[in-house]
Amino acid sequence: MIIPAIDLINGTVVRLYQGDYQQKTEYPLTAEQLVALYHQQGAKRLHLVDLDGAKDSQQRQTKRLAQIINSAAMPVQVGGGVRCQADVDTLLELGARSVVVGSLAIKQPELVASWLKEYGKQAIVLALDVNIDQHGHKHLPTHGWIERSEHTLEQLIDGYGADNIGHILCTDIAKDGTLQGCNTELYRQMKRAYPAIQWQASGGIGSLEDVKRAAISGADSLILGRALLENKFTVKEAISCWQNA
Repeated sequence: MIIPAIDLINGTVVRLYQGDYQQKTEYPLTAEQLVALYHQQGAKRLHLVDLDGAKDSQQRQTKRLAQIINSAAMPVQVGGGVRCQADVDTLLELGARSVVVGSLAIKQPELVASWLKEYGKQAIVLALDVNIDQHGHKHLPTHGWIERSEHTLEQLIDGYGADNIGHILCTDIAKDGTLQGCNTELYRQMKRAYPAIQWQASGGIGSLEDVKRAAISGADSLILGRALLENKFTVKEAISCWQNA
């Protein structure tokens, strides 16, 4: 599945380069315009990120998120600064189909495991981004890639129990925003090791050839951000490429 992404700062559509708030690009179309365009081109799901909320939970763009979710004729997964159960409840009440949980999934796995049980594993997407070292170890930074945890990706999954996880959105941080292709070997390894988990690939897609490589890597879906915003290709073209890979 192709999942277009919309990132928001102060209600405006933006992209960050490798998670750096100082390397921000703003785009002219509104989120609602993009949602309508992506749906028209065949998107069946949307990935929506509140970057203000990710940086400071007191700055969550609740009203803006509600407007965008209400405008979308497709399920929306929403993330950005989910730090407590009230945040999960708020986003689900706004109409989100699922809530993307990042740093907290690493910092407080017992709490997030309880949400997977309470809301169902389809309602929680674990965003587990990785810094891969020279030995191939997949380290998990937290708090918008600012802090480094002591966990590796595999250790965290094993701690939760793979059968208890529905979806993992995984980004190789070194690839994010580069338009140089995603880390296909990462998804190949992880799908082989944890086949029951739905793997959402993300980061670095810049061409339809990159989409094709991701499709055959073992990833179950692909999140596209900058490439769509910069008209490298359309959602319709990406879906066709994904399905025919």
